[in-house]
Amino acid sequence: MNILILGSGGREHALAWKVAQSPKTKNLYIGPGNAGTALVGINAPIDVVDFESIKTFVVEKEIDMVVVGPEVPLVMGIRDFFMKDRILNNIPVIGPDSRAAQLEGSKDFAKQFMQKYDIPTARYATFDLEHLEEGKAFLETLPGPYVLKADGLAAGKGVLILNELNEAKAELANMLTEKQFGKASEKVVVEEFLDGIEFSVFILTDGIDYKRLPIAKDYKRIGEGNSGLNTGGMGSVSPVPFVSKEFLAKVEEKIINPTLKGMQEERINYQGFLFFGLIKVGDEPYVIEYNCRLGDPETEAVIPRLKTDLVDLFEALAAGKLSAQPLEVDHRYAASVMLVSGGYPGKYESGKIISGLNNLNNCIPFYAGASNDVGTGKVKTSGGRVVALTAMGDTLDEALKNAYQNAEIVDFEGKYFRKDIGFDLK
Repeated sequence: MNILILGSGGREHALAWKVAQSPKTKNLYIGPGNAGTALVGINAPIDVVDFESIKTFVVEKEIDMVVVGPEVPLVMGIRDFFMKDRILNNIPVIGPDSRAAQLEGSKDFAKQFMQKYDIPTARYATFDLEHLEEGKAFLETLPGPYVLKADGLAAGKGVLILNELNEAKAELANMLTEKQFGKASEKVVVEEFLDGIEFSVFILTDGIDYKRLPIAKDYKRIGEGNSGLNTGGMGSVSPVPFVSKEFLAKVEEKIINPTLKGMQEERINYQGFLFFGLIKVGDEPYVIEYNCRLGDPETEAVIPRLKTDLVDLFEALAAGKLSAQPLEVDHRYAASVMLVSGGYPGKYESGKIISGLNNLNNCIPFYAGASNDVGTGKVKTSGGRVVALTAMGDTLDEALKNAYQNAEIVDFEGKYFRKDIGFDLK
């Protein structure tokens, strides 16, 4: 098969790394890709939201399957585009259509969906500029801290957690009047704060049946001890020790199954990855958010634990036969540590040469913000999050030790990484 993966981050490198291992893969293209995806496939200069250019590429390269990594093209309707095109409509697209992707594209849509189908989530209300004063009044009914979420896509940066009521009121006004997150914050979801420990559950579904992938936990804050600004993710581990079989049964009974049943009742045809951002409060699971794709950096810890051929899973999904496809998982732990550019998530410099990538031991590097220098061919930094280093171990401690030993080997000017990934799980 000729397969195209859309995207350019660590998630897409992990997907490409796994897809490249399948005997069914003939030619693997990644658009636009990065320096890491170029090691396992062929990078193509594709804009992930330029659907006409994607069509041209798919036809020219005789692509048999498209795997969509990031959320933006899904929310914008890339699957819909393929389904409506007489040339493309027989090519499987791994990712939901635009209506299904609203589970991520609109937090208000997702909260209404959860409320309708009795899926446990935080108490909330949604406000626009015309109802700013009502929003402030609603904040007064909540105990602090206060959670404000931009309704639309904001590249993972549209969530504020504030301790003081007056500060929360001011930020709500700022989000709505100053459009702090652009069009994404034309509406703002105000939520009660849930106090617990977060984790991530991923499924692959054909709309009827699903396969649950390994559970993971990521670390979003830039500073150790979960301090400082939010980032795209500083590391992840899989599996998660505090999620027992009994607790997982609650997740499936109260969250996964009602979500799929609700989509079927709404006639939402969901085919692809579905990510449940969950929090364990006491001994009960609650939904923080849905994502319509795999998470990053969780993917870098989850994908290496899959023993099953990923292309087999994708083919079964496209054929509506996912229930008949077995899924085998490596019992070992995976730990992924993200190396980032100095200054991230604020201002940072790019173009720093990366060394040590060829000297790693028992470790898989998944490139994110890394590209090949045109003049020298050397790998250089090109983003805030540069490379995720994933290592396996029979215990979480062993996996983390392996990952951190390799984090010392890779180097570039301004390199920073958190030294406490997994600290709260020991």
